[in-house]
Amino acid sequence: MEIKLLNIGFGNVVSANRIVAIVSPESAPIKRLVQDARDRCQLIDATYGRRTRAVVITDSGYIILSAVQPDTMSHRMTEEA
Repeated sequence: MEIKLLNIGFGNVVSANRIVAIVSPESAPIKRLVQDARDRCQLIDATYGRRTRAVVITDSGYIILSAVQPDTMSHRMTEEA
């Protein structure tokens, strides 16, 4: 299996094979998901202090916050495929 890396901003990359979903952080269920991950110590904040624009959900249960728009990330995934 080939390892594909997705740039999530500021030089951070995530294994594209492990991503389940890339969603917007505005809805209440996603906010609860982020808070639950924070409580379980399974939250990775890759925003560098900027506004969270995308929440990346992985198959291992980790939640990753990114300052890059979900549309931008999806375009990056399809470009590299």
